[in-house]
Amino acid sequence: MAIHHVQLAMPRGGEGSARRFYVQVSGLTEIENPDTLQGRGGVWFFRPGVQVHLGLEEPFSPARKAHPAFQVASLQQTEQHLANLGLEFHRDVDLPKIRRIYVDDPFGNRIELLEII
Repeated sequence: MAIHHVQLAMPRGGEGSARRFYVQVSGLTEIENPDTLQGRGGVWFFRPGVQVHLGLEEPFSPARKAHPAFQVASLQQTEQHLANLGLEFHRDVDLPKIRRIYVDDPFGNRIELLEII
């Protein structure tokens, strides 16, 4: 019916870095992990239509190829936002009716940002 959430991995102790990236960069809001998962660490984020969960993985290895792709309203504004924050991104070959870039989260997980044109 729909994708409920995307889970990405992070190393132990990365919650602060995750908060800075997924709130300040991505515009998501942190939501509380369910009580039954409180002791596992990690952090969850939400925006209508999007949930991202970051869970601890040991040993940690970032997702360099596999990635979520988030649609943005304006890729140009997104690129400017990333540049203003001092974050590097790289362009990739555009697809029919899709412009896209990639940015890494603080842990090296690949994130695609795309605009449908």
